[in-house]
Amino acid sequence: MFHGKHPEGLSERGRALLLEGGKALGLDLEPHLEAFSRLYALLQEANRKVNLTALRTEEEVVLKHFLDSLTLLRLPLWEGPLRALDLGTGAGFPGLPLKIVRPELEVVLLDAVRKKVAFLEEAVRALGLKGAYPLWGRAEALAHLPEHREGYHRVVVRAVAPLCVLAELALPFLRVGGYLVAQKGPRVEEELAPLPRALPALGGALEGVHRLRLPLSEEERALVVLAKVAPTPRAYPRRPGVPEKKPLC
Repeated sequence: MFHGKHPEGLSERGRALLLEGGKALGLDLEPHLEAFSRLYALLQEANRKVNLTALRTEEEVVLKHFLDSLTLLRLPLWEGPLRALDLGTGAGFPGLPLKIVRPELEVVLLDAVRKKVAFLEEAVRALGLKGAYPLWGRAEALAHLPEHREGYHRVVVRAVAPLCVLAELALPFLRVGGYLVAQKGPRVEEELAPLPRALPALGGALEGVHRLRLPLSEEERALVVLAKVAPTPRAYPRRPGVPEKKPLC
């Protein structure tokens, strides 16, 4: 996918923003600067051919992709050799930044758009990320396969669907005792209100809502944590398209 002269990585200002934002999150990103700089270059190059992300400027990518992804690490859920699924990862967010900073994680990067998965395959190779696995497919189908069903300790998801839909798509991937973390904006209450109607049927429970502000930009974010408390019935998720068209709540 990538040919010709490689574009520039992060500028000095971009690196400084990343370090400052990381510090605000309690993270020392100095050891990871080169990986993030290379990822930025790969994104810029690929975006000329494929519409991977609407965020194009260096500041937007650093603040709203890299640092926004790393807000997940504000939660004490990432220690140890965990298997995580990034559902609807797009250009690799939040999964790639999470993998860069927590290399011991096994991260599966799932997306239904083949061109985006092709980019992820190239990015994983270029960054030398061992234990990161791009995967093409739909959650509704893959969640019924034995190698994926209830096979993950964590599922992360950002800007994919309302919580009622996400719960049906994501909870079947989680083993009992695992957690789904959904990255949401500040107006999450309207999505939370009907959620209790769906969670018991899916084996889930609301663990909590953690509010924070993005480093430097101060934009409000919410991390919604759902716990997997019981096995999900085999009927879920329903066939492709149905969860979005007929949400459980």
